[in-house]
Amino acid sequence: MATKAEKPNGKLGVMVVGLGAVSSTFITGVLMTRKGLAKPVGSMTQYDKIRVGRGENKKYLHYKDIVPLADLNDIEFAAWDVYPANAYESAINCEVLKEKDIEPVKEELIKIKPLKAAFDHNYAKRLDGDNVKDCKDRWDMVEQIREDIRNFKKETGVERVVVLWAASTEVYVPVDEKIHGSLEALEAAMQADDKEHIAPSMCYAYAALAEGCPFIMGAPNTTVDIPAMWELAEKTKMPIAGKDFKTGQTLVKSGFAPIIGTRCLGLNGWFSTNILGNRDGLVLDEPANFRTKEVSKLSTLESILVPEEQPDLYGHGNDEDTQYYHKVRINYYPPRNDNKEGWDNIDIFGWMGYPMQIKINFLCRDSILAAPLCLDLVLLSDLAMRAGRYGTQRFLSFFLKSPMHDYTQDEVPVNHLFQQYVMLKNAIREMGGYEADEEID
Repeated sequence: MATKAEKPNGKLGVMVVGLGAVSSTFITGVLMTRKGLAKPVGSMTQYDKIRVGRGENKKYLHYKDIVPLADLNDIEFAAWDVYPANAYESAINCEVLKEKDIEPVKEELIKIKPLKAAFDHNYAKRLDGDNVKDCKDRWDMVEQIREDIRNFKKETGVERVVVLWAASTEVYVPVDEKIHGSLEALEAAMQADDKEHIAPSMCYAYAALAEGCPFIMGAPNTTVDIPAMWELAEKTKMPIAGKDFKTGQTLVKSGFAPIIGTRCLGLNGWFSTNILGNRDGLVLDEPANFRTKEVSKLSTLESILVPEEQPDLYGHGNDEDTQYYHKVRINYYPPRNDNKEGWDNIDIFGWMGYPMQIKINFLCRDSILAAPLCLDLVLLSDLAMRAGRYGTQRFLSFFLKSPMHDYTQDEVPVNHLFQQYVMLKNAIREMGGYEADEEID
């Protein structure tokens, strides 16, 4: 695999699936930043500095001074959505941003009218928009999305496109080896219109990769987390990343659990609950959709605090006495809208087994935390493509709740925030032509 990234040539197209709270906040923020009217706070690619070189050659540089990132001025946006509201109307309706932070880029936002979405009501029963494609079958769905990507390139003259899923969580699709295990089987299922095993998001991912576009899964959907998609990414030499933006509670969990582990304290239980009222909360109020999210949110802790490695510390709590008790809840609560609230109750124990408690109450703004992740994932996926990196981009796990990994080979994902940060820094170094000189211990 090539390492040092080529310089970007021409404009970068960003096609977002879903034009709701997250994507309208992301797009508005980029446009406002371009005008010098806002600051992209929370974005690693815009603010973080990392060390390159050692000893007297040591320098701390912004990412753009190490690798050839696309410039914010060179980005063109497009979106798909089941509702016909343009990006301006969506930004106003979602009530994440104040009008004063939307109005200066109103003209640009109005021009972003959502393309008809490839949608199946059975995968998001709480959504009922009519800006939807009429598809004969799943293969036709793929073809129509591919045509959208080609038309966008033609109309805007963009050189490269990244496709980002920022739409709702779909109903949980368990991995079925017979359907998802190979590209041939996946294509056959799409052509046979297998609606049970082929989610609309898989059609977006397939179309993106087939058209030479990196694909990023920002929800916990199974989409690219299957061997068939890994095969397609290898075949098309395209990067894939996922899954599920790591914004509020899981960010806290992946940063706080290492404190318990590093300090060799014991854990009896970790109870997490959330309330949120945006479109995401509405969709997750459906049990089948919540199951997809639950799998994603539960996976974080178990690879950081491992009972098998420290049975005295983490081997208690459940009935069968194998590990601590871990519970995650999400509750739809409309008055809170996009201002999500996460409560964590953590039951720990210390010297001689004496119990203690930690309470964390994070009153966060979901889309304000997700928007910079969208920017970083888009810019770094585009960079990875220009560096010849393809397949699962493990270095992007820093931004994701449930990092993709090769479970067929029993690979354990890295969920520890600070280890993920090392992976990110090393990848940036390599793509800038420097040595990847930090180890994950």
